[in-house]
Amino acid sequence: MSKILVVDDEPDLEILVKQKFRKKIRENIYEFVFAQNGEDALHKIKEHPDLDLVLSDINMPVMDGLTLLTRLADANPTLKAVVVSAYGDMQNIRLAMNKGAFDFVCKPVDFDDLDLTIEKTVLHVHQLQETLRAIKENNILKMYVDENVLNFMAHKEFEASLLKNEMLNATVMFVDVCGFTSITEKIPANTVVTLLNGLFDKIVTEIIEQNGHVDKFMGDAVMAVFRGDFHLDRAIDAALAIRQQLENAPEIVEGDTRFKPQISIGINSGEMVSGNIGSASLRRLDYTVIGDAVNLAQRLQGVAKAGQILITEETYHKAKESFNCNHVGEFTLKNKAVPVVAYEVVE
Repeated sequence: MSKILVVDDEPDLEILVKQKFRKKIRENIYEFVFAQNGEDALHKIKEHPDLDLVLSDINMPVMDGLTLLTRLADANPTLKAVVVSAYGDMQNIRLAMNKGAFDFVCKPVDFDDLDLTIEKTVLHVHQLQETLRAIKENNILKMYVDENVLNFMAHKEFEASLLKNEMLNATVMFVDVCGFTSITEKIPANTVVTLLNGLFDKIVTEIIEQNGHVDKFMGDAVMAVFRGDFHLDRAIDAALAIRQQLENAPEIVEGDTRFKPQISIGINSGEMVSGNIGSASLRRLDYTVIGDAVNLAQRLQGVAKAGQILITEETYHKAKESFNCNHVGEFTLKNKAVPVVAYEVVE
């Protein structure tokens, strides 16, 4: 259905339009809204954001049609106007077009010609709306999918690549926002999401700075993977920067609730499987990493205290020349037959 705003100070025009287009109104092809001048029209545009087309006279009290034309882009950028006026000389036609009119119909109105003009204009508007919708969806998609993946999806080998899995040596980091769950019951949901996203932005910025890849968001935690040269050093550098960022972040105050953001981090290096994990029948696959090295990093994060960055003893021996670390002790972790020796990265 196309929604059309008719702007004219002639009281008989509304009746005439409803009579001439009664069949299309009855069949829900057209819906008409009426305004008596440009100012009234701007109010109607706010009330009806789904309008497709404006049919407007030129000579009207309060605000004329030419002034209305200059205001339409701000009121609704996809809305197009067809001027319907007795002033059909070329000067007025050109003036209306220069003000932004899509087309011009002269009075007395030939309603068959007006119907064709409406169809043509509405088709253009719907194409414009579809283009803007596609751009918006593409921008939303970019929020969830890496741009390199989007580019790769355009190639034929994309489908085959979904089945490609590999072993790799990399570093995995889990970052948890400590105590955030406790405030979710005390403040509105929209505020919770806004605050958490703000904290995630700080965390992600430091991960990207060290050429890390954000694998997924897990509640109030972030999983990141570092590959390539010096992947362990880059992961620890990112962890230290994240801790510093949150230490410098101001206390969050929402009503009677006060929250000082802190993080706990678990890091581990080693061999892991990289591939598409999920359900093909649901068409939900995550390109992620799995394996004991990944699980161990998550377990370390689980036992880390606020402000702590924990690594295994094996990882410590790889990193001790570059970073100061303190022995923390042994932890009994899930699915580990023997306790795991952990070290804390100090600086």
